[in-house]
Amino acid sequence: MTARIETSTLPAFAVPRLPSLSHAAVTRLALSWPLPLAVLLLWHLAATFEWLPPQILPPPAVVATTFVDLVRTGELPDNLWISLGRVLAGFAAGGAAGLVLGVAMGLSPTTRDVLYPSFRAIAQVPSLGWLPLLMLLVGLGEALKIILIAKAAFVPVALNTYQGLRGVPTRYIEVARVYRFTRWQLLVKVVFPAAFPQVWNGVRYGLTHAWLALVAVELLASSEGLGFMIVYGRQLYQLDVVLAAVVVVGTVGYLLDRLLTVLEQRLLRWRHDAF
Repeated sequence: MTARIETSTLPAFAVPRLPSLSHAAVTRLALSWPLPLAVLLLWHLAATFEWLPPQILPPPAVVATTFVDLVRTGELPDNLWISLGRVLAGFAAGGAAGLVLGVAMGLSPTTRDVLYPSFRAIAQVPSLGWLPLLMLLVGLGEALKIILIAKAAFVPVALNTYQGLRGVPTRYIEVARVYRFTRWQLLVKVVFPAAFPQVWNGVRYGLTHAWLALVAVELLASSEGLGFMIVYGRQLYQLDVVLAAVVVVGTVGYLLDRLLTVLEQRLLRWRHDAF
């Protein structure tokens, strides 16, 4: 006797749903492609009709072949990891110092009065403006690169943290006082969450500035890294190497910013749930 199985009694298996893109996200994605494709097409036409000599503007296909060769030989990944290590070390040091200073100035009027004028004066000096002095103090080693990258990240993180804490609406503070929050509760439940979006913007700007400073430092004084690849390719008149490195610099910088954007959306999800 064959047992019959009622299909209605079978357990229902949940089919995983793929993440769906909103209409606005699809529109943004569609609008982001025409300009890069137009630049690539213009580059291809300029190389095909030799508007510039191939030694100055190599075709996109040659740059792509060079990129593959650099990846296969390990030269590009090795220099990329060195650059990423430098920028992460400098960003961690400068970002942490910026957060501490920004919080101190944002919470303490006395600290703000003492440090803010000097901080603004230091912030007006570009990172590379400190290069001659730092070269005399620490030489041309890794310390020079880390310090300059840290300084580039330090200013936007400190400034945005300070302004974020100072910009917390006073009505939030008044409501917290009505509920008799302690100072610790006021900071943890009101001030820091309200200031977090601008603080995070400072972190994003800090990482962007650190990445830009890294390339500039490696262009000036380095024997390895993506910036060194650009200088080395220019010295040997290998513009395909230069352009391949430039594309990697731009792509990695964009991906780092996108990573922080995704983290921001996840960390701020509570705000969307609340409203």
